[in-house]
Amino acid sequence: MILRKVHNYCYVFNVALFYFIFWPFFYYCSLKPARFKRLNSLRRTWAFISSAFVGFFYRFTFEEPMDWSKTYIVCPNHTSNLDITAMCMLVKSDYSFMGKQELADELVTGLFFRTVDIPVNRDSKMSSFRAFKKAAEKLQGGTTLIIFPEGGIAEQYPPTLQAFKNGPFRLAIELKIPILPVTSSNTWQIFWDNGTEYGSKPGVCKFFVHKPIDTTHLTIDDADALRDEVYDLMKQKLEARSQLVTV
Repeated sequence: MILRKVHNYCYVFNVALFYFIFWPFFYYCSLKPARFKRLNSLRRTWAFISSAFVGFFYRFTFEEPMDWSKTYIVCPNHTSNLDITAMCMLVKSDYSFMGKQELADELVTGLFFRTVDIPVNRDSKMSSFRAFKKAAEKLQGGTTLIIFPEGGIAEQYPPTLQAFKNGPFRLAIELKIPILPVTSSNTWQIFWDNGTEYGSKPGVCKFFVHKPIDTTHLTIDDADALRDEVYDLMKQKLEARSQLVTV
């Protein structure tokens, strides 16, 4: 367990180290919206390097080939902070995360959540309204949105799939943007925190990228059904993998 805690410290150190190495370039690109695409490209590179140095790698299995010239609302399940890093590497076009307001005040995430990403205070209806309005503007401008529909990492360990929030599914229907479900199956086993112990180990984080779900034929009344469809897809995928592991 000591070695796994040391590995965890090494990862955190690498994230911080490479952040400060990249910081002048991050800062330069953050000064003007015209440079935001470059900022995301640098973030993708930073994510890869800081992970690779400690032996974290990411494998994406696609249900069908992806067309990254299209705009999506990416909806991954969330069991580890590595899910965030993985999404930076998955999306090959311009992208924005939507996440909790506190991320705008943190050292590493603050610059991104004050520029390309969208912070939201879920306890404030006004903040949520403004955040989803900004998200709609980004989507209409061709930026893919990444939002974890569970709203955060489950407190229990091992993590289970939590109930999904409606926001991303209503937004997808309103703007006729396809939903892209992504199932993260094992990041919680590679980088974990069970409430009393934490640690990490080198490994390959595995993700299954489901085929995009078209929303052009749906109405707002279908938002709950769309939410449940995505939830069921992920749940079935996670259960299938669990059965393979235990056999």
